[in-house]
This record gives sequence, structure tokens and C-alpha cells, in this order.
Amino acid sequence: MTLRDAATLDLAPIARTEGEVALPGSKSISNRTLLLSALARGTTVLEGLLDADDTAHMVEALRVLGVAIDRTGTTCVVHGVSGAFPNRAAHLYLGNAGTAVRPLTAALAMQGGDYAIAGVPRMHERPIGDLVDALRHQGCDIRYTRKDGYPPLAIGASGGRAGGRLPIRADVSSQFLSAVLMALPVARGAAQATTTIALTTPLISRPYVEITLRLMRRFGVDVETPDAATFRLAPTPGYASPGTFHVEGDASAASYFLAAGVIGGGPVRVTGVGRDSIQGDVAFAYVLARQGADIRMGADFIEARRGRPLAGGTIDCIAIPDAAMTLAITALFARAPTRLVNIGSWRVKETDRIAAMAAELAKLGATLAAGNDWLEVAPLAEFRHACIDTYDDHRMAMCFALAAIGGAGVTINDPGCVRKTFPGYFDALARIAHHG
Repeated sequence: MTLRDAATLDLAPIARTEGEVALPGSKSISNRTLLLSALARGTTVLEGLLDADDTAHMVEALRVLGVAIDRTGTTCVVHGVSGAFPNRAAHLYLGNAGTAVRPLTAALAMQGGDYAIAGVPRMHERPIGDLVDALRHQGCDIRYTRKDGYPPLAIGASGGRAGGRLPIRADVSSQFLSAVLMALPVARGAAQATTTIALTTPLISRPYVEITLRLMRRFGVDVETPDAATFRLAPTPGYASPGTFHVEGDASAASYFLAAGVIGGGPVRVTGVGRDSIQGDVAFAYVLARQGADIRMGADFIEARRGRPLAGGTIDCIAIPDAAMTLAITALFARAPTRLVNIGSWRVKETDRIAAMAAELAKLGATLAAGNDWLEVAPLAEFRHACIDTYDDHRMAMCFALAAIGGAGVTINDPGCVRKTFPGYFDALARIAHHG
């Protein structure tokens, strides 16, 4: 039986951790560069691309839209369509890949056509209304086919226009802003008009928007940011291929192994991401260092090992919402309670992650409390063996695998859910885990 088909995975107690892990490509960078490469003039070679379910959904959708893509493992050659997809009618199924649903919705709506976008049932529970409102403001024809504010969606032929002032909320998901930013250069009139995007609420997960801006720049489109709430796109001829682009390792995935190095002794080194990363989740390493961990960093690696006892206390997670889930596990090994704040976006992810984390931490024996946008976890003196439900959420499975370092082992239900972003996760964990 393969891991993809296994109902459960039993992890024996891990006595200590040591080793090196080569990270898979960043999901955020992979799906953004796939779309930008498709929309660009010229051919782009993407190296180190993530090979997982989320990128597979994006690749398949782009092929359905008429983009020629040649893929061999983690190398992908994308033949750009110079801003206009050849197929003006398509039904796209995108699973639970938010990094595909949101930007493709914006790009297709700006171009116009006869498109339908759908996903798994959970995707149809994840809000998208703020993005749709912004696109409608620019003239796009988007309709909800079931429930207002949520996918599935139908996109009509009118298309969207560049220019003017575009207001958008940014307090539910930064992906809405990223989607609009990436789509505007292919909107009608983008070569002549300046568009000013004005945030109407505070922006969460700003580092993910910074990834978008830096990647757009690599593809020839600059965005001015005169202040924290304003993004200005000058007239542009659209995207141009940078030739070859290397995708960084996934900084969110790095968090599990860095945490393992700290709570399991280490040293554990991750490669493919380091101090020169464009990903905000490298800040997770600095959080661990402030907590007392011994962190060492180079241009293309981060290494973690046990240092002082982890401090606990309040940690603002607004900039690292995905990596912050791992802090709920390290909290069990701290010397004082840890409160994670500004994590309200967890509730609209692959599952309601605040509720899911609380339920599964309790199975281990943890004492905790939770609110609408916070979670507090007390240190755990004695771990109980538990069967952890993963809610079809890859990050739940990867986080709770680290509980095996607590001495009692753990059983992960539906371990195959990690194929969303890291199909080889459990093999990588096994390589750094020592049981004697």
C-alpha cells in the first residue's frame, strides 16, 4: 500500500533528530511563476518547481486554457501566450489550491470568456467575495453559481479594464490582492492606463504580497508602493519572460524540520532556502531564535539545534500564518505557555485550523485555550499517544508528526494529504529521526 492510499501512519517515538533535508520548491513561488510564465511573451524555463497536487492543478488548468507546457519532474518549460489565453471557454477544476483558484479567477475575469472555476467542497467554503468585488469594480463579469461570496464561479465575456482607483479589502487573504496585482497587466487598457489599488483594511500576510511584487518585477512589471496601503501600476506592455528562473525551496515546509532540530536536539539543516530568500516564512527561523533556539543561516541553508529552553510568551503571527502552525507544536516543549495571536486567517484555510489544532492538541494531553484569532498552548510534561485527524489539511499532518518527539509516538490519519505540497514529507522526516 502506498502512502497516498494508506489510512493511517504510525510514527514511533523519536529520541533525537539530526541530518539534512533538501526542500521541495516553494508552492507560493511555483504557482505564481507558472501563471506569469504563461501570460508572458517568450518561453520560460522553471527549475526546481514544486511537484505536488497544487502545482499539478495549475499546470493542468493552464494546458486546458491552451498554454503549451513541457514538464519533466521539477523542470517546466512554459511557452508564453503574450497576455491572452488561446482557449476562451473552459471548465477548470482546481482542487483545494488557493494559489491557483484566486489568481486564475482574476486573470480569466480580466480577459473575459466563458469560464467555470470549481474545486473540492472545502474550496467552496473558502471566501472569495473580496476578490470578486474588486474585479467587478474594474468591469469584470463574475457570477456565483451556488452561494454568494464563495466558489464555484462563472466568468463572462466582458473582461476587465485597467485604470482608475481600485479599492480592495485585504484582511481575509493576501491572495486576493496578489491575484489582482498579477492580473492587471493583462487587463484591457493596461498599456495606456495607470491603476491605483487602495487597501480598505489592514493587509495580512504582507510578505506573500512582497513575493508577488518581486516575481512580477522579474517578469518585467514594476509596482510602486508609495505607502503601506497603496499599490500603483503604471502603463505596461505586459509580462516578458526572464528566460530561466530557479524556484526557491519552500520556507513554510522548512518550519517543520527547523522545529524538529530544536525540540529533537539537532542539528537539522534545510537546503534550498536561506537568508537571501524572498519568502516571508524564513522569519520562522528568527522567531525560533528569539525563543531560545540555536539558529545558523547561510545564503542557501538554515540550520537549527537545541539552545536555551524555549521561552513561550506571546508571538504575533500575522506575517507567517502558515509556518505559525508549527509554533503550536513547539509550544508543547516550551518552559511557559505560548500564545499565538493574529491567526484569524487560519479559519478560512484548508480547514478551520484554529479549531482543528485545538481539537488535536487536546488528544495529546495539552492544556490550551482558543479565540477567534488566537491560540494559547501550555507546555506538556507527558505526551499521550494519539490518533491525529488531519482534516484533509497537509499542514495538520506535517505539524503533528513532530509530536512523535514527545516520547509517546503518534498516529497520523490520512497521511497522504501531504501530497498537496510535499509528497515526500514523511520520508524526509524519517531521514532525520533517530529512535535509539
